[in-house]
Amino acid sequence: MISLISTEIQPRGIKLEKLETVPVRKGTTLVKRGFAHMHKHGVVMDVTNVEQAQIAEDAGAVAVMVLDKLPFDVRKAGGVARTASIKVIEDIRDHITIPIMAKCRIGHIYEAKILEVSGIDMIDESEVLTPADEERFIWKWDFTLPFVNGARNLGEALRRMEEGSSMIRTKGEPGTGNVAEAVKHIRLVNNEIRKIKSIHESGDIQELIKISRELKVSYAYVEETAKLGRLPLVNFAAGGISTPADAAFLMNLGCDGIFVGSGIFKADDPVERAKAVVIATTYHDEPKQVMEAQKMVDEKKSILGMDTNNLDLKMQERGSNA
Repeated sequence: MISLISTEIQPRGIKLEKLETVPVRKGTTLVKRGFAHMHKHGVVMDVTNVEQAQIAEDAGAVAVMVLDKLPFDVRKAGGVARTASIKVIEDIRDHITIPIMAKCRIGHIYEAKILEVSGIDMIDESEVLTPADEERFIWKWDFTLPFVNGARNLGEALRRMEEGSSMIRTKGEPGTGNVAEAVKHIRLVNNEIRKIKSIHESGDIQELIKISRELKVSYAYVEETAKLGRLPLVNFAAGGISTPADAAFLMNLGCDGIFVGSGIFKADDPVERAKAVVIATTYHDEPKQVMEAQKMVDEKKSILGMDTNNLDLKMQERGSNA
């Protein structure tokens, strides 16, 4: 609790007004969503050490996402993938000035609590890590920090929003260097929003209620999205983005920003590629600028793509039924 009192000079002989107490409020919906909104039109880069974090900051990234292994390495290593080392997070936090995000496992409440007190700025409840609970995501309203969650369709996005998420991203297929899945996800979300917007404009409330039941989400969230004609939350692209052209493509499909994982630091030209992706994201609606950004990278040095149809593990499917 804090006490507030008027700072105006009181006339002589007039008794001071009684002190008024108001509760200190932290982690409100406005603050959480506002923080996410501040990252719009920017690039968030996955990093595993101080050197990579510095490259990201110098390239113009709006934030970094700290992991022990990049998604490409997570796939190669197999086994159980957990949240990042707190020591690595602290080292990066003490070295750079841009916001820091970190991933926790789906449903792992205590990994999220540890990250919350570690001094980071946002938590990604991520399918890249091994889920701790296959049926329940974290109830994010209980946390001060904002959360970002992945979604492949409108139902997943609104369910994560109902749980308290402040930002949505496509799931794509991380670590593959193949942007196709991220493209599919954003197109699906956009098409579903256009459908409910049309229904809302027609005044068919009963049909919207039916859709909310199909999406397994409260009617209020469906109605809000239909009124806006877009997700109420900031929606970034993620999964398989490796080139400036990939970033510009997804921005022009309606994404608010870009998450870049293995595509930067598993390529042979990370410094140039990081700068180029930031430029292409910023000037996504100017083909000549994107072309200049594309000239900064050498396709022969890109991360090798993977066949997303024949993967032993599809990370995007983790938590899809919750």
